[in-house]
Amino acid sequence: MAKDRRAPEPDDSLSDFVRGSFSSDGVTHDVFRSGEGPAVIVIAEIPGITPKVADFARRVRSLGCSVWMPVLFGQPGRAADGRYIASSVARACVSREFSAFATGRTAPVTDWLRALARDAHATCGGPGVGAVGMCFTGGFALGMMVGPELIAPVLSQPSLPIGFTQRAKASVKVSPDDLRIVKERVGDGVCVLGLRFTGDPVVPAERFETLRRELGDGFIGVEIDSSPGNPWGIPKNAHSVLTEHLVDEPGHPTRDALDQVLEFFRSRLLP
Repeated sequence: MAKDRRAPEPDDSLSDFVRGSFSSDGVTHDVFRSGEGPAVIVIAEIPGITPKVADFARRVRSLGCSVWMPVLFGQPGRAADGRYIASSVARACVSREFSAFATGRTAPVTDWLRALARDAHATCGGPGVGAVGMCFTGGFALGMMVGPELIAPVLSQPSLPIGFTQRAKASVKVSPDDLRIVKERVGDGVCVLGLRFTGDPVVPAERFETLRRELGDGFIGVEIDSSPGNPWGIPKNAHSVLTEHLVDEPGHPTRDALDQVLEFFRSRLLP
């Protein structure tokens, strides 16, 4: 969940994006789009499409990709603050679309996201589609791999399922059947990129251990040291690798992680 203890930043008008909507099987969500080229679906973290999420999408757009940002919760463009984060968490946790506490089950909203990826690929062309989930949505890009159009999945601080049992910590929020398909796609050459801070309790090390065990060399795990006394002064509550806790300075490990994500999309979508 995005947390920022500094002075509030201004809201983002998102004026450089076009707002539309997409429907599949009776489910409709708004989608913000911008740019040209192969599509990357940017699935916002809690509390929603904040200015920092939008800025990340603009970086992806600058590669020569089109970006698609679905609105699954929150108020698009609103800056993060404590009350807003808390209210978004409360709504998301009880939503049937996310099944936030369930293990061994793919989140129901993933079906809609797969349909969005199919539409994005048909609209934008290219070799396939990229997707990045963050925090609450972090694992959704893994479930989207069931669709063959998704060829560049990024899991940034995947926080579901919520829970502190050993089973919950090790869960990657996909059903056994979907995981089997994911493993087949990895065997065909699709790689999965994952990001987390080492001290983040809601993205436990066990989750990345599961991904390494199940996907082998097909999983690229980037774990940024946030232990006490780490050389970068990264706080122990660091969570959002690409947005709220990004230190946009060359050589900083969060900037290195951002650059790796951008290169991941570039190399797979813009050959």
